[in-house]
Amino acid sequence: MDELDKLLNQHFAGRVVRKDLTKQIKEGANVPVYVLEYLLGMYCATDDEEAIEAGISTVKNIIADNFVRPDEAEKIKSKIRELGQYTIIDNITVKLNEKRDVYEAEFSNLGIRGVDVPVNYVKRYDKLLGGGIWCLAKMEYYYDEFDRNRSPFVLVNLNPIQLPTMDIDEILEARKYFTKEQWIDVMMRSIGLEPSQLDYNVKWHMLLRLVPLVENNYNLCELGPRSTGKSYVYKEISPNSILVSGGQTTVANLFYNMNTRQVGLVGLWDCVAFDEVAGIKFKDQDGIQIMKDYMASGSFARGKEEKHANASMVFVGNINQSVEAILKTSHLFEPFPDAMANDTAFFDRMHYYLPGWEVPKMRPEHFTDNYGFIVDYISEFFREMRKRPSYADCIDHYYKLGRDLNQRDVIAVRKTVSGMAKLIYPDGNFGKEETEELLQYALAGRRRVKEQLKKIGGMEFYDVRFSYVDKETLEENYVSVPEQGGGKLIPEGTMKPGHIFTAGRGSNGNMGVFKIETEAIAGAGRFECAGLASGGRDARENVKLAFKYFEVNAKHISGAIAVQREDYMMHVIDLQGVGVTSELSLAAFIALCSVALERPVQPEMAVLGSMTIGGTITKVEELANLMQVCFDAGAKRILLPMASAVDIATVPAELFSKFQLAFYESPEDAVIKAVAAD
Repeated sequence: MDELDKLLNQHFAGRVVRKDLTKQIKEGANVPVYVLEYLLGMYCATDDEEAIEAGISTVKNIIADNFVRPDEAEKIKSKIRELGQYTIIDNITVKLNEKRDVYEAEFSNLGIRGVDVPVNYVKRYDKLLGGGIWCLAKMEYYYDEFDRNRSPFVLVNLNPIQLPTMDIDEILEARKYFTKEQWIDVMMRSIGLEPSQLDYNVKWHMLLRLVPLVENNYNLCELGPRSTGKSYVYKEISPNSILVSGGQTTVANLFYNMNTRQVGLVGLWDCVAFDEVAGIKFKDQDGIQIMKDYMASGSFARGKEEKHANASMVFVGNINQSVEAILKTSHLFEPFPDAMANDTAFFDRMHYYLPGWEVPKMRPEHFTDNYGFIVDYISEFFREMRKRPSYADCIDHYYKLGRDLNQRDVIAVRKTVSGMAKLIYPDGNFGKEETEELLQYALAGRRRVKEQLKKIGGMEFYDVRFSYVDKETLEENYVSVPEQGGGKLIPEGTMKPGHIFTAGRGSNGNMGVFKIETEAIAGAGRFECAGLASGGRDARENVKLAFKYFEVNAKHISGAIAVQREDYMMHVIDLQGVGVTSELSLAAFIALCSVALERPVQPEMAVLGSMTIGGTITKVEELANLMQVCFDAGAKRILLPMASAVDIATVPAELFSKFQLAFYESPEDAVIKAVAAD
């Protein structure tokens, strides 16, 4: 045993278990971890190797004899009948049969239903009514030939695989014997991970996965590569959380069934997690709207009633390409289904975006062989911490949140700080330095949400410079996110002649950045353009207009341009998948002049604006939003029509200061200012 094992056995005797024992039995038995460790805690709570071996043997026998496997259901039913009485381990769900006015149980693996359940069990363990829980159940068999509609299986005794009591003071008192780092490692080992194999930041990400279990109404999103253990916590670690696999559900199942007048999963579980967010689908049209209402307020309206619940909402899923690639073309919420993917109101309710790409893929060495809390014990600890008031008031003692945080941002940050504090400092014993660490971590996760909202919703979510002010020194500190920027679409350095970037509203309604590439070869003045299919007729007409104007007015640019002696080939690239914009005429004209003069445009420049066939310049709409799109893409220079100068006041000063601006009055003036000097 190492030092941490000794500390755990000293202060939590009988509450810890060697995780290699769990792993040893788990590999050969498809049994939830909390079921295994409940049994291991009963029979292996010792450091005596002989006693442990005997305990393991007992647990294996119990699982072999009593755990119901679906393929052996008939065998177990036969045992109950022939022996008269038999104890099983199964997942049991209870429903009310209104016609008979009794509660009836359904045994998941055993495959029987309609078993009468005494009302005292339903009152004592209300989770039986929502999704089912694993139980030790003593069964008898009695066939009544006069009542053939009644199940012959009789439930004699039922015990959920849960600790009957939890003394929270035991943990609060013992916490003082552990340092911060030691306690974090205890949390890691308790969920089955070896902390020595994890970076410090990864440990914090793992702790954050637990926050929905200790904080009421906490909304968490985690998207990342496969095999990083995203759903493991919600499926295996706590019997108080439920994982909705496949994503498809109904309002009645999740929130409230108006026919039976029963509250759904959010009222019966501490945490409802959705696995594979790409598959989330409500059979009801109003499902997403009700979910948004619940995520914002912890309540929802069904019929004439408003219901309240405390369940946290967790959304986990996979990212199929690199973060850099996604940020270049889309946003980090892209894996969500179409009904949600561009819904800013839905994502604004997320309290934290956990960067799953920073979590390593789980390998054998990531799992611990040392001691950790029995899963059932730690899950009851989580439940008790949910009942405690928020720990977020620690922020107010030392810091003030920056001006860019709106009310939802503040709520999100405070919830994250409170949840992490409950996990790391459950006794509430921490100071200014510890609070700052919690605050920085909370701000980074919420800012990640806002950065993506800015990509989806534009200037409405411009305020993303999250900061906090030290009340003592009045120093303001800003918090960033590592992937901010996500690679640049507009590269540094000078490009080839005929290559140019522009920005505009695409055919799907979203703003995006477009690249125009133009080549000229010896010919007879022919013109071809590719890449316009997604933009439709307006985009094609815009590019034709640019070439017509080029044919007529090229001589005003330079006498060296001979339009009729060359063929021009143009390709428009939709860099962000928003559908080609129809605002291409001016940028296309500059590209043609650039390739004809064999001179490149200014490096890192984006051209904004468009023109008519007569050379009239049209004003840029939504200037601030377009400039933000250009900045995110890597532009450092902006070429603007003079008519848009009056709209500069709508651009935030911080954004305005990021660019070198140049104004043009005519298409010819735009070419002169865009094309690099010799």
